[in-house]
Amino acid sequence: MTATTSPQPRTVVYTQRVEFGDCDPARIVWFPNFFRWIDAASRHFFLQCGVPPWHETEKTSGLIGTPLVDTHARFVKTASYGDTLQIHVHVAEWREKSFVQRYQIRRENPDASVDLIMECDEVRIFAAHREDGKGIRAIPIPADIKALCS
Repeated sequence: MTATTSPQPRTVVYTQRVEFGDCDPARIVWFPNFFRWIDAASRHFFLQCGVPPWHETEKTSGLIGTPLVDTHARFVKTASYGDTLQIHVHVAEWREKSFVQRYQIRRENPDASVDLIMECDEVRIFAAHREDGKGIRAIPIPADIKALCS
């Protein structure tokens, strides 16, 4: 297995405002919402790097997206409605058929200090439909996408 890491990986920031409905009765973000926002930040990362939407790559190369195969999260501080969060995302490691996306969710405070809210690593694959039409399969990392996102 070949793995490569970049000394200064390309980082994209996705901004998410926390709304009242994102929180539980204690007024803190309900934890599944972080994973929803991270998933959106992952796709935003590829778009910002110049990768077309998945419905276009499916037509041109058969690539249907980057499904999640593993995740590890660490919650550091709480967030509440009214907070604006910045989700910093980059590819921490490229492998043959998978990659590790790393996220840091931060909140800038009125005094300009920054709180780390959450850290997460996700292992994702580049996927295409199986030839028999039953499910998906991992495909090698497309060289053009790796070049755009490194």
